[in-house]
Amino acid sequence: MTVTTRVHVMRHGEVHNPEGVLYGRLPGYRLSDRGQAQARAVADALGNNDIAVVIASPLQRAQETAAPIAARHGLSIGTDEDLIESANFFEGKRMSPGDGVWRHPKVWWQVRNPFTPSWGEPYREIAARMSAALERARLKGEGREVVCVSHQLPVETLRRHMQGVRLAHDPRRRQCNLASLTTFTFTDDRLTDVSYSEPAAGL
Repeated sequence: MTVTTRVHVMRHGEVHNPEGVLYGRLPGYRLSDRGQAQARAVADALGNNDIAVVIASPLQRAQETAAPIAARHGLSIGTDEDLIESANFFEGKRMSPGDGVWRHPKVWWQVRNPFTPSWGEPYREIAARMSAALERARLKGEGREVVCVSHQLPVETLRRHMQGVRLAHDPRRRQCNLASLTTFTFTDDRLTDVSYSEPAAGL
């Protein structure tokens, strides 16, 4: 008898960030009103699913995104440190054009190699920790469904790793919008499908 397990790896909802900084792993960044609505929309979309476990990154925005999903299914939120946002040299800085950070020579060394990437946590390390978190989630929810709330780059890197494609990529082409679900379906312990959905699209 085969066992089917689905792990929905979710990107958190929109963040309240009036300063427009790259917040990374900084504490205190909560969901915006829109982000809260997105989290509720995903909870509604998964309301009839057989969710056995809800796990989130330790960062506030991920925990807040997980909350309505966990509440809908009468579950507590587990925390997995491996689901955390990727480390980034530019954390806390404004990175939009015209902000001036690019005029500082010390920045140039950090952006020397986009294939590593040189400005932050190596893609291969992100892939390793995220795939470990995915496997733990699969085992915890074996035969049912699990929701893991993480962050854009880690989710994108996990998908690429599991599909066996190049980890380095153009950030503008990530398949990982706000509050989206990247679903990994396992038959027994074998990955048999990867799908993508946006239950909160339009919010």
